[in-house]
Amino acid sequence: MRASIKIDLKNIISNIDNRIYGSFIEHLGRAVYGGIYEPDHPLSDESGWRSDVASLVKELSVPVIRYPGGNFVSGYNWEDGTGPVEQRPNKLELAWRTIETNEVGIDEFQEWTKKVGSSIMMAVNLGTRGADDARNLVEYCNLDTPTYYADMRRRNGFSDPFGIKLWCLGNEMDGPWQICAKTPTEYARLAHETAKVMKLVDPSIELVACGSAHKNMPTFGVWEETVLRECYDDIDYISLHNYYGNPTGDTRAFLACSLEMDAFIKEVAAIADRVKAEKGSDKTVNLSFDEWNVWFHSNDADKEIAPWQVAPPLLEDIYNLEDALVVGCLLITLLKNSDRVKIACLAQLVNVIAPIMTENATDGGRVWKQTIYYPYMLVSKFGRGEAVAVDLSCDSYHVESLGDVPYIESVAVRSGEYINVFVVNRSLDEDCTVDFNCTGSVIEHIVVTSESVNDINTADAETVRPVNVEIGDEIVLSAKSFNVIRIKM
Repeated sequence: MRASIKIDLKNIISNIDNRIYGSFIEHLGRAVYGGIYEPDHPLSDESGWRSDVASLVKELSVPVIRYPGGNFVSGYNWEDGTGPVEQRPNKLELAWRTIETNEVGIDEFQEWTKKVGSSIMMAVNLGTRGADDARNLVEYCNLDTPTYYADMRRRNGFSDPFGIKLWCLGNEMDGPWQICAKTPTEYARLAHETAKVMKLVDPSIELVACGSAHKNMPTFGVWEETVLRECYDDIDYISLHNYYGNPTGDTRAFLACSLEMDAFIKEVAAIADRVKAEKGSDKTVNLSFDEWNVWFHSNDADKEIAPWQVAPPLLEDIYNLEDALVVGCLLITLLKNSDRVKIACLAQLVNVIAPIMTENATDGGRVWKQTIYYPYMLVSKFGRGEAVAVDLSCDSYHVESLGDVPYIESVAVRSGEYINVFVVNRSLDEDCTVDFNCTGSVIEHIVVTSESVNDINTADAETVRPVNVEIGDEIVLSAKSFNVIRIKM
């Protein structure tokens, strides 16, 4: 198979907001306890943070981490995670039916994000709580005033404000699974009033309103229009959430799911622009795709886990090469839409549908990189700068629900004197020779592939990992591969 990729630097999509490489830590499963935090682990620091996990997070260069949820936040009292740890309550956590010890809260998490070179995307509880608690949390985190909640932070040992600038107005509030779910009108009014008081406390913050919980929600579309009409002047972004899976085992169709993501993004952007036109506004509300990933492997196992445990192993999907290729395609799709998608969060970061997996200290205490770690790491590393649309010509295959799907998925990023081209070959059995039309010389070709789409990584063996390919007269993309082609102009 042959393909051609032409790169014209006049075809700039957008400057890339680095927050498109964000991630997510929720108080769910072993994401926090036994993931990033485990005081009894031999590699943990004096504060209980696992240094081996922190090193892998740093390697990903994650610019922003959404916290503390997720479904968790709709029943969360943020004050429970502040002050002396020994005085914090154990609580029933209703979203995931576990016990939350509150050993880690905003006090600790903001310190951890600094250790790993990241920042916080903080969510407020618009389920059991509302505007009053949201404004108090903003004061606690961001103000240096002689007032109650800023004083409370200082009493807890933090003289300087945390300076959290990005905030989510609740989570998936149209989902019937959500604690205190809302109708479109109920949420829109609450989000509007909450945004108003939060920005009265700190006008410098940016706010993300909830879109529908996913594309197939019965409220999708009407929800976005209702929320945007009510909140347009108060918010900066509207959220998108979607997960992708392959429960039927149809790899060819699964590898095409990025086309669904692309259509979803364009539909939400069109709704936002329609409301903008209705209002005659000069402001553009952009998109925050703040939950996305592959998620389906652990569904049956999760049904067997008993409730009311502390940090049970929930949502621990074990990813294979097939999943890594899908994640590569989804990252390319986000970059293709970087003119509107300014924030995105791979959900999640450690143990829970995550690129990083750990063992608890009692089980050996090892840490390893899942297959999806590598496309995420490579695009985060080389995908900073300007996104450039490529002129692509290649063969296609047919998927009943999507139509014709190109075998090759690609986008380029101009980064200083380099053009970094990200390419996935969706063909399961045929290599592809690519004719590049671009000024410059290929200096590096990195490939992620393996013998089988079912190959996984474990603590004992890393089967799926990046390999540098020798540069020859032609660029050949192996079957079922994710590639980075680096060109020096």
